[in-house]
Formats: sequence, structure tokens, C-alpha cells
Amino acid sequence: MQSSNTRTVRIFRYDPEKGGEGSFLSYSLDIPDPDTTTILDVLLRIQKEQDPSIAFRFACRVNMCGSCGMVINGREGLACKTNVCDLPAGQDITLRPLNHFPVIKDLVVDMGPFFAKYEDALPFFEPKEKRDEPYVIRPDDQKRVDIGMATDCIACGCCVSSCTMVDNHEGYCGPAALNRAFTLLADERDALFEARLTKALDSCYNCRTEFNCTEVCPKSISGTRAIKYIQRLALKNLKSVKPLPPHPAELAEKKEPAREAQAVDSCACQAHDASRRSFLKGAGGLVGAGIVASLGTVLGVSAVGPTLGDQPSQWVEAGAEKDFPVGGITSVTLHYKRTQAFHSEEKEVPVLVRRDSEQDFICFSSSCPHLGCAVSWDELSRRFKCACHGGAFDRDGKVIAGPPPSPLPRLPWKLENGILKVEVV
Repeated sequence: MQSSNTRTVRIFRYDPEKGGEGSFLSYSLDIPDPDTTTILDVLLRIQKEQDPSIAFRFACRVNMCGSCGMVINGREGLACKTNVCDLPAGQDITLRPLNHFPVIKDLVVDMGPFFAKYEDALPFFEPKEKRDEPYVIRPDDQKRVDIGMATDCIACGCCVSSCTMVDNHEGYCGPAALNRAFTLLADERDALFEARLTKALDSCYNCRTEFNCTEVCPKSISGTRAIKYIQRLALKNLKSVKPLPPHPAELAEKKEPAREAQAVDSCACQAHDASRRSFLKGAGGLVGAGIVASLGTVLGVSAVGPTLGDQPSQWVEAGAEKDFPVGGITSVTLHYKRTQAFHSEEKEVPVLVRRDSEQDFICFSSSCPHLGCAVSWDELSRRFKCACHGGAFDRDGKVIAGPPPSPLPRLPWKLENGILKVEVV
């Protein structure tokens, strides 16, 4: 008889020496505590206990380096961030490498193409002026707020793997590179605005606003928002958009055997050669600009504007009152739907609930105020700990060790009919 904690883990295996298309191998593993066991823990146990030949990447183990990106049960994610309890109970756990990347071995992919595309978007900062003193930018400055979490990208490749357009357009930079371009285009200190806008806009044409990249990003960054921001910038700066030479992939497609010259209607030829950029700036520029400006306004307001504004808060059930013992600290995961503009996503947010008496609760965010990594309660030392930098907080959430700049954030709570509810954004 199999234990109720036993799960079947299907792992994609590919041996470069044997070649072929690869295949899945199944492993059976007993997982007694799925709430605190990550997919990375599962892989390490299988590698140690059953098959040492399995290849996969990892480094930090705390959602910071992006090395362990893979497709987990059909959805891109980080193995170190995904807990077994996040996956449907009783189902097989299926692990395969990221899409659109050459597979080196098993779950290890070649990130070279990813970083080559990243370079296409000019991801480096070039200052307009030399300064002896650093710029002073307040955290609440609107220019800083606009880019917000977009600067937290860890280049894990999950967004590129989820994007269906990456496989259809060879010259497409992808959401990660365009998100990086967005953060620099929004920075008035940068000297490469025109060149960067031109490079980025050429790739923005290939986005189909599917929001796949937004859905899977482990840092909750919206690549779609970045792309729409760049398109809106282009509408405001048409004169700054310069013609680009054809991408090498486009040149390869145009190389065809020579054929006899045929009389072709000049209007048809112009229509065939016209790009969206030439339509904006060519003979039909006034018409094109008018159409795109009107559409862009609607698109900018609907897709970009709301994401820059404050999101409404909502009350989410954390569990029955009886599930939280008096004097204890319990970790729970809140499940709810959040809507930004016309995009909805399912959120899973862990919180730490401290119960002091029958009617007194304190709900802490489990996200460290330093770098956003996970905080957990350690019963042995009687403190909250953050593994990535040695951060520690006392039972009240106050900093007692490490670099966190502020105490653990507290979330509003209330009791309704014996149910604890927590307010989230």
C-alpha cells in the first residue's frame, strides 16, 4: 500500500550523448510535509536517494538567482519557490525544461540565446552627463514608482518560455529584455533614449498581449505592461523612432532563388513592403499616426494606466479561527484573484499568523522588507528568520539581525463568523 504522502514525479530526461527527443522517467517519493517541501527539495532528494545522474540547476534556494527555472506541471516557475502543496494533491508532479531553449541535459537549458536577445534591447545604462555626486531619487518619486517592481527581474527565463510569440518570431527580444528596456526608457538620466526606443519598438510589434509572461513571473513583474508602456512612448516620440536595418533572421527569409522579373502594380508593391513603422512615418503618416494615436490612447489607458494606480484591497479568508492555536504562530497561504486593468491572475500569498488570545491576532507578511524573500518562523530560536541574508526578527516582527531596513509588515485582519480574514492588495 502506498502512503498518502507518496507522489509520482515525472522528470524529463535527455542525454546529449544519446541524442533523440528525450523522454520522461517516473520516480516515486514519499513527501511527509508538502507545505514546506519545495520542488527543488524533491529534485535533490531524488538525485541523492534514487538517481544521481539527473541534471538541473540551482544556486540560492531563496527565489533570488533564477537558476532553477523550469516548467512545473505545465506552468513555468522556480523550483525553489514552488512548494509541493501548491500543486493538486494526488496528481503526478511533472518537471520539464523551459520552452524555446536548447536543452543541454535533462532540465538544464542553454541560456545563451536568452542573453543574446537581452543584448539586442541595449540593456545597459548610459548616463547623459558625468557627475561627481550620485543622483538622489526618493523611493516615493513618481519616476521610481512607475518602474516599481520591474527592476527586480532575475533573468530566470520563465517569461520567455511562456511566450508563444518567441517561437514564431526569430527577431523578437522577448518580455525580459523589453522589461529591461522599459526601466531604462523611463529613466530621464539615460542618454540612449532614441536608439533604445527604436530597438525595443521593433520587438514590441510581435507581442500579442496574451499576458503569459505576467502570469508566470516569479517576481510578479508584468512584461506586458512594460511592452505597452514602450508602445505608448513611441506614440509620444514618433520623431525619435529611426529606421532599423533588417534583422539577420529576416534577411535569411528573403533569400530566394532568382526569378524572372514580373510586372507588379506599384501600389501593391508598396503595400507589401510597408511596415508599421513606415506607415507611421511615410506618406500615410498623418493617417497612420491618427489611427495609432487613437488606438494607443485606448490601449495605454486600459493596459498601462490602471497598473500604475493603486490597486483596491480585498478581504481574503485565512482559515477557521479554531485552526490557529492560542500562543502559536501559524503559516498559511492566501488564495485569491487580483485584477489589473483587463488582466486577472490567481495569487498565492503566504502570511504568518500570531494568536495571542481568543480575540487577538497579528498577521505578518512573510515577505522580507529587504529583498522580498521568504520569512519563516523558527520555533527553536523563537524568532522569524530569512535564509538568504541572515535576517532575523523577534516575535513582534522587529529586526534583531541582518540587513532588513524595517520590521515585518503587518496586515489588517478581522473575524467574521469564526473565520479569520486578512486584507491584501
